[in-house]
Amino acid sequence: MAWIYLFIAGLLEIGWPLGLKLAGTTENKVAWIAFSSVCMIASGFFLFLAQREIPMGTAYAIWTGIGAVGAFTVGIILFKDPATAFRVISVMLIIMGIIGLKLSTV
Repeated sequence: MAWIYLFIAGLLEIGWPLGLKLAGTTENKVAWIAFSSVCMIASGFFLFLAQREIPMGTAYAIWTGIGAVGAFTVGIILFKDPATAFRVISVMLIIMGIIGLKLSTV
């Protein structure tokens, strides 16, 4: 169950930078800041739950990695952020690190 909590925490970690970006680019600033705040709190709570069974360093690295990869992907899809080869390769290294950490805790 801890890995499910960690995955949920990582997905919620994508929500807060998305909300902050939308707060800066749309009319509904307060709503998007509230969305970001809810995502931050919920993400932290699910990380807390995951860390009851997963080592802190592993959980934190995977949590931030999921958030970073997700925010990178959302940025490309929704905001036309650049998808240069070097950026994509760098994100693939993060993904490899996430996989390595997961495999090392089995």
